Amino acid sequence: MKKVFVLIAPLFIAIIIFATVTYFLNKNSGKGALQVTSFPQSNIFLNGKLIGKTPLCMGTEKCKIQDMLSVGEYSIKLDPLKGDYTPYDTKISINKSTLTVVDRTFLSGAGSSGSVITLSPISDKKDAQLLVISLPTYGNVFLDSNQVGATPLLLKNLTESDHDLHITKDGYSDKLIKIRTALGYKLTSLVFLGVNPNFASISGELQVKTQNTTEEATKSATTASDAATTSSPKIAILNTPTGFLRVREEGSISSLEIDRVLPGEEYKLIDEKDGWFKIKTKNDKTGWVSAQYAKKR
Repeated sequence: MKKVFVLIAPLFIAIIIFATVTYFLNKNSGKGALQVTSFPQSNIFLNGKLIGKTPLCMGTEKCKIQDMLSVGEYSIKLDPLKGDYTPYDTKISINKSTLTVVDRTFLSGAGSSGSVITLSPISDKKDAQLLVISLPTYGNVFLDSNQVGATPLLLKNLTESDHDLHITKDGYSDKLIKIRTALGYKLTSLVFLGVNPNFASISGELQVKTQNTTEEATKSATTASDAATTSSPKIAILNTPTGFLRVREEGSISSLEIDRVLPGEEYKLIDEKDGWFKIKTKNDKTGWVSAQYAKKR
């Protein structure tokens, strides 16, 4: 039974849907709403105090519970009522007149996944923004079936409507979330990806079968690899205002972003042209970075 559950877990995770909406009731109250879901059902502790069991809604008319929470930072803990799972602890923000959504799917090992979704006001009341952060980073982001980049990713000038947010990464189970963006707000989606148990199993079998061959090949290739590394020019990523540097499909600021690299990292130089260096990222993506924030060594 446990094996069947593990196999269907990625599908279960994918169909968990949240609606994160702007909560415009009683705007002058300085309070916000909270929704918490989990599988299996869990006790919910807020700042160490038991407040109920999942699913739980606080301060939303839909759930018919009118006790909204004061604006501020809270610690939240989900303790599963069934199974030998490690409780989940995290920090959340409750913002004025908005709904914060917390979800967790518990699986054994590193298979657990979840998300925390919050809305925060921005200065431009005609803009709707989406910030997607994933653990681990560099997850592929699809918005309404269109690939828009890799995490961490900030999208601006979105429509005020419902969207399908889909995060994928090799070796991890996909995560699909229903969100709703709102004008004048930035929706932050912090997504925790769970390790795909099928991928881990296959990888383990292949590792056992090829271990001896791999060790021999590694030894013979080390010298050649070191020599190539020493002789090939490197590109060092410099500090940037955003804390990361975009990797683009072509050497142009108008070209599609395909990945991101971080200050302090180094990559082998593949090609170069006026103002741009071509590199291959850790995600095996080949693209161009601006020479304004990169240096050849």
